[in-house]
This record gives sequence, structure tokens and C-alpha cells, in this order.
Amino acid sequence: MNKQLLLAGFVGSGFAARFHYDALQRVFSVKVEVAGAYSPSADNLREFTSQRNLKAFESLEELIDASDVIHVCTPPVTHEPIVVAALRKNKHVIVEKPFTGYFGDGTEAFNGDTFSREEGLEATLTSIRNMLEAEKASEGLIMYAENWIYAPAIQKEREILQKTGAQVLWMHGEQSHSGSHSLAYGQWKLSGGGSMIGKGCHPLAAAIYLKHVEGRTRTGNPIRPKTISARTHAITRMPAYQDEGYLKTTYKDTEDFALLHVVFEDGTIADVFASELVMGGVHNWLEVNTSNHRTICQVNPNTSMQSYTPDGKHFRDVYVVEKTETKQGWSSISPDEGWFAGYQHEMDAFYRSAAFGEPVESNGQLAADVISTIYAGYVSAARKGAEVTVPIL
Repeated sequence: MNKQLLLAGFVGSGFAARFHYDALQRVFSVKVEVAGAYSPSADNLREFTSQRNLKAFESLEELIDASDVIHVCTPPVTHEPIVVAALRKNKHVIVEKPFTGYFGDGTEAFNGDTFSREEGLEATLTSIRNMLEAEKASEGLIMYAENWIYAPAIQKEREILQKTGAQVLWMHGEQSHSGSHSLAYGQWKLSGGGSMIGKGCHPLAAAIYLKHVEGRTRTGNPIRPKTISARTHAITRMPAYQDEGYLKTTYKDTEDFALLHVVFEDGTIADVFASELVMGGVHNWLEVNTSNHRTICQVNPNTSMQSYTPDGKHFRDVYVVEKTETKQGWSSISPDEGWFAGYQHEMDAFYRSAAFGEPVESNGQLAADVISTIYAGYVSAARKGAEVTVPIL
């Protein structure tokens, strides 16, 4: 689609739609106009569109027809049908993370603690295949909205890998904080899992992406995950957990801690931690150990700005950083949190791909590898950490 002007359509009207819209205001490589939005929640749609002077569409089909690029900013259980519908009309699709997953059997009795992880993996693979097959038959592309890929620190490491020809030997990283405010997050049927998918998807995606980059640089083909060993725990759901009120405890049938050990096709490894057990704000980082350099990517927090106040009341109206419990004392303030997290870079790159045909760094293959690895990880965790082969699609 070799166009200078692209029309964006938003499916969804919640948190993700808002930050997608904000990020679009910083896209400068291409002229973007928002065609409008659609959401099954009429009240939320009205609020989202009226505040931004956007058109509210009455159906998904009408929005797709009016747009060049569709932003899928809905719960992951709805991603597959929206993505397939847009691709069938040859539209590009920016789909939020997680890409897809398993959300139960549709019954009231479904429990995330007891279902067969093997069945969950197979259902997830079917969903992934459906989207990848739709992409193959389409002129549109899947653009996986994993902002970690476009975080400046990760993109700088991509450049270093390409210019040094390094072999990535071991990566380890983490995304953790004190827990989600969303009640949906703690229910498997709505979220598709707990910490492993909700938080682990970010550093895992960055690790897999850098192995893709290394492989393409060295041989022309991405290096992909081969096996995973994983453990999950529900610490805040234990009867003996001592709740002092600092961590969220609203998880009904999902884990609040996950550890992933991934072995790649070339025998190199990555370890990822993800949890709801960490105070002091979001803890997002990835360390890359290679044959000729070592890089530590601090996505959040970082030390670009630090400020101290003896009493949090002085910062009552000051946004400091996501998920911090207090503003008293020293704070690592993020002067532009979206910039460090890669949101604006992500959108600019996606629209360059849509307009000029540039390769999509965070593409459908990456999304497939991430989600296949995670759900193979759930199988491993159910087997108390036994090594499980990652299905490669």
C-alpha cells in the first residue's frame, strides 16, 4: 500500500485504544487520519469518540471498509475474528498483545487451575494458524503491537547485533510489578493466563526478537525457540500469604509468578521472570550476553531523571512512573514514559511499513513464536518444569 495518507480505524475504546491514539499523534513519517472507532460498548465508544471528535461506527465491517490500518485494541479473546475479518479485506492490522491464547471452554464451570494445558496449547495453535493463514492470503500485514521491540534500548541492541555479528549466548530479563488493577486480569477466561502471558510476553518477545535478528544477520533465517522449561506459582493465593496491602490479591485462577527457561535452535538460552510480587514500580529489563559484548536494556525504571521529596503530598498532582506505591523519597521519574517504552516508535514503524513496504520488525511470525512458547510453557509448568518442545508454525 504505497500511500502517503493512511486512514486508521480503532476497534475498542478502552486503555489500549487511548494509548494507541496518543502514539499516533507522534507519527511523522506518514500522514495519518483517524477514520473513527467501533466498540460493542456504546457508552465507552461514545466517550472515546466524543472526547477526540472521532466518528463512531455502528459495525466492525463499516469501520474496516473505511480504514487502511485497523488497530485491534480489544481483549485478546476477541483478537482472532477481528484480525481475520480485516485481513480478508486486505487491511493491515495492528494487534495488541497478547496476540491470542486459550480462554476456556465457554462454560461457567471453567477453572484456570484445572483445565488441560495440552488442550489449551492446541486451541491456541489453531487460533495462531487461522491468523497466519489469513495473512498469507491477504495484501495486509499483521503488525504485533509489542512495544518492547521498539523501545529505544532494544532497537539499539538490534543495531549492535547487526553491526558486530555477535552470537547471543544468554539473555535474562523480567517484567514485574505489584499487580494489575484490572479484575479481568485475574480470570483465565478473560486474560488467557496470569503472569507468564500478561507480563512474561514482553521480555520473552524481546529475547526471541533479538535471536530472530541474529539469525537473519548471520544466515538470513531467524533463530527460533526450540524448547521451554517453566514453573508457575500463585503466591498471593496461598492460605499462609501475609497480606499487608501492598500487592494486589484479586487473582481467581491465574498465577502471580512465572519463570521461563528457553532453549533456542542453536542451543543458546534465555531466562525470563514475570510476577505480581515486586514493589517500587514496574521492573522491566533485559540483559543480553553475547560473544563480543554485554548489554543491559533498562526499559523501566531508568535513571534519566531522579527526584526526591520528603513528603509525597508535594507530588500529589505529579505523575511519577507507572505502578509505584509511594511518591515519598527518591523517585525515578520518567519524563516521557511512552518514549522509553517504545510506543511512538512502534506506531511510526508500523505506518512506515504500511505506506512504504518496509519490513515489519514485530511481525506475525514473532507473535506466533511468543505465544507458542508461552503456552508450551504452561504445559511445562503443569509437568513441574519438564522440558517441552515449542511448536513452530
